[in-house]
Amino acid sequence: MMEGPEVIKEGVLQVARLMAISAITAPKGRGLSNIEVKVLDKKEELEQLATTMEEMAREYGDFFARDASNIRRSDAVVLIGGRIVDFKMKQPREFEIDLNLAMSLINLGIAVGSAVKTASLLNIDNRVMYTVGVAAKKLKLLEADVVLGIPLSATAKNIFFDRVWPPK
Repeated sequence: MMEGPEVIKEGVLQVARLMAISAITAPKGRGLSNIEVKVLDKKEELEQLATTMEEMAREYGDFFARDASNIRRSDAVVLIGGRIVDFKMKQPREFEIDLNLAMSLINLGIAVGSAVKTASLLNIDNRVMYTVGVAAKKLKLLEADVVLGIPLSATAKNIFFDRVWPPK
């Protein structure tokens, strides 16, 4: 029998799995999948990610440390990454952007949007964090060119809402 915090943790993990499915099955340009997803839920994994973010704060800014605090208080983190792929599209001459890069990042955005929609519909607090993705990439947690992290929490008060900036 499960109760209290154990029920909440298991519920958050179920939602994290559904978010992964939402991201993987989200529509993609030309039907080419460049999305990779991983769920972190063990305290050791979350601590390693938070510690890496704190180390990176020295070089990149205090907001990495602020976000590390959220990771430590989260029940799980969903990582969604995108690889830059060749969509084999002929680019009109008037385009000055790399369509492969653009389409790859659009796919990532749609996947992340689909995942956070799932969390929202199921009442799990979440926040898309660039800082988490940078640390996950440094730790080589995903084989992706760009990674975003989505920490998850289910508490009476949303831990991602009243974040102090700069940290005190």
